[in-house]
Amino acid sequence: MSTLPAKMREIFFDGAGGPEVIKLREAAVPTPGAGKVLVEVVAAGINRPDCIQRAGLYPPPPGESEVPGLEIAGRVVAVGENVDNVKIGDEICALVGSGGYAEFCLADAALCLPRPKPLSLIEAAGVPETFFTVYDNVFTRGALKAGETFLVHGGSSGIGSTAIQLAKHFGARVFATAGSAEKVEFCKGLGADVAINYREQDFVAEVKALTGKKGADVILDMVGGPYLQKNVSALAPDGRLVQIAFLQGSKVKDFDFMSVMLKRLTLTGSTLRSRPLATKAAIAAALREQVWPLLDRGAVKPMIHARFPLEQARAAHELMETSAHLGKIVLLTGK
Repeated sequence: MSTLPAKMREIFFDGAGGPEVIKLREAAVPTPGAGKVLVEVVAAGINRPDCIQRAGLYPPPPGESEVPGLEIAGRVVAVGENVDNVKIGDEICALVGSGGYAEFCLADAALCLPRPKPLSLIEAAGVPETFFTVYDNVFTRGALKAGETFLVHGGSSGIGSTAIQLAKHFGARVFATAGSAEKVEFCKGLGADVAINYREQDFVAEVKALTGKKGADVILDMVGGPYLQKNVSALAPDGRLVQIAFLQGSKVKDFDFMSVMLKRLTLTGSTLRSRPLATKAAIAAALREQVWPLLDRGAVKPMIHARFPLEQARAAHELMETSAHLGKIVLLTGK
């Protein structure tokens, strides 16, 4: 620790609000406790939950930093006690509870994974949050199997672009929705069998027509609101709807549960940030076994749309909220 700087730059939110509350400050470099490592951050991923935290609606779990940022990539520069899976000098990416928008960040050693071989550290920063989320929700909770039909909404997002690639690789027939012709082509380029422009087409009718009226076996949704009833209509018998966000609200009126009963549907969902370390460590172990070989040979990869220096975090959030991006947005520390 003696060779490390005492101070670092970090982003913080000066109150709850829009991108204008994003500020840069100097802070002390943290010290890793037992089971933790200190990472010199090269890049940090931007995610929707960061924007929700900025608005005052998604506070960090108890004990976590108020600094935003849920995924990082960089070099391990210090380790706490009882850490034996990573060492100083390792290049890693990690899922973190918060603190990623900084030059140095603490990470649980159990959630550190090696930088995939074909990826730079900048690209690797776009892996943890989306790959943890997609793998756990699509393949564990949603139990997607080879030969089934999978629909993901927002196929051009970081989550969507990851879901398309993984579902296709593991043998599913992949449908995606997107909001423009450019995004439709982006989804097809990632391997989607069908990409539906939801501004011009009724995705329920399209899914039914393309599956012989059966519907999708698994749907991954981040929209919520009016999509809930539509998703239920688009599901096949014994289908599974997995909810991971609510961009259009978590409450609906006059929802008809009859289809849930008649088609034996499963409605589930999850958040990632507040789950126990042991649960997230189990997801990390599954990723290392099932997904890291794909990343290491370049079969799947994060799609990086834009890169911003740390001091331009406000611009990065403004881009995120336009939904104009294709894939991931990352912050660079210059390290």
